[in-house]
Amino acid sequence: MPGKGEETEPKSEAPEAPRESTVRSRKRKADVAIYLQDLDEEVAEMTKKKQRDCEVSWSPEAGYTSPQRWIPTPDQEEDRPVSLINASFPHYNFNNIFATPVHCAPLPVLCWASKDVVWSNMLGKDRTYTRDVHMMEKHPHLQPKMRAILLDWLMEVSEVYKLHRETYHLAQDYFDRFMATQRNVFKSTLQLIGITCLFIAAKVEEMYPPKIYQFAYVTDEACTEDEILSMEVIVLKELKWSLSPQTPISWLNVYMQVAYLKETDELLIPRYPQATFIQIAELLDLCMLDVRCLEFSNGVLAASALFHFSSLELVENVSALKRVEVEECVRWMVPFAKALREVGGSTMKTFPGIPADNMHNIQTHTPYLTWLEKAYSYQDAELERHSSCPVPSGVLTPPLSSEKTEELVRVDAAALKIIPRMRTPSPQHFLP
Repeated sequence: MPGKGEETEPKSEAPEAPRESTVRSRKRKADVAIYLQDLDEEVAEMTKKKQRDCEVSWSPEAGYTSPQRWIPTPDQEEDRPVSLINASFPHYNFNNIFATPVHCAPLPVLCWASKDVVWSNMLGKDRTYTRDVHMMEKHPHLQPKMRAILLDWLMEVSEVYKLHRETYHLAQDYFDRFMATQRNVFKSTLQLIGITCLFIAAKVEEMYPPKIYQFAYVTDEACTEDEILSMEVIVLKELKWSLSPQTPISWLNVYMQVAYLKETDELLIPRYPQATFIQIAELLDLCMLDVRCLEFSNGVLAASALFHFSSLELVENVSALKRVEVEECVRWMVPFAKALREVGGSTMKTFPGIPADNMHNIQTHTPYLTWLEKAYSYQDAELERHSSCPVPSGVLTPPLSSEKTEELVRVDAAALKIIPRMRTPSPQHFLP
């Protein structure tokens, strides 16, 4: 017993065994600590590993060049070109990164994008969305005239539903590219494919596209709604959802805007005569009923059609295309331009509910099949006549020397330099 006043030492108690939950918690923290290394230590380890790899892969005795000497320095006497791609960037293609347009962009300075980038993208679409001029050879049951009849009918449907020209040209592009992916298509399927392509194009381009029952209705019960929906899936899969080509009519719209552009105008607001645009668009529509149009790019087609209403100098300035690039297409268009010149084209139509400044953008139907037969009637003779000429003459009357002024390069709406070479016909309506 301790005496009075003596301090009593505390009894030493045995340590209490840790609880099972505490053990599991400590184990988890230890495991986490293994993966959560210090960032500096991790960088140091990676640096050491890289140095070890270099020492293993490079040996002076083996006659290799040091990895640090891949890029020559000024003290080297050799003038070998440096190849960054082969040196240290094997997975990058610098030609793609720093791509520049093939032609000088004729567009004005844009406030919303780089004109070179916009022009390069337009040219890229012409190269990406390729067509096959020999596609009809894959379908022995079809004739080129069947394609012309179908496209003529699609133009008639477009006018009935007041669809835009761009919508029709998209449908034509879808049809041609889809047929190039197929074989042995029968005549009985053509109408279903055509109306499906127009149905897809309307949903892509139109703000208020017609309903599917309206597309089925114009086929006179030849195509049902379910058949159109089923064919839509097939077309989209075969086209791989590539639905945004630069069509000939969109190229023509750009060319016309650049031709009539003033310094105070904006490129997005068209400032060209509607009548002239319609006449050139009709020449495009007529030419593209011929399957040989697939041989030329859309930009060349639009530039060649513009050439038949203007001059080579103007075409070169608004399209950046040279004479040799459009020469063959211009010569091929001569019979079609002559046929259109003889019939006189058609007058501009009006549509209820369509603003006056948008009338020219609505696809119209004219007796194209009759005009096409007229063009075919003397096509061979016309091509033989101009076979030795670098640029056709006759309907392609070159401008006089007095007209080759600076104003011809920049045309404005006040002084019209794109001179239509077609007379205005009397209003007539022909059935195809």
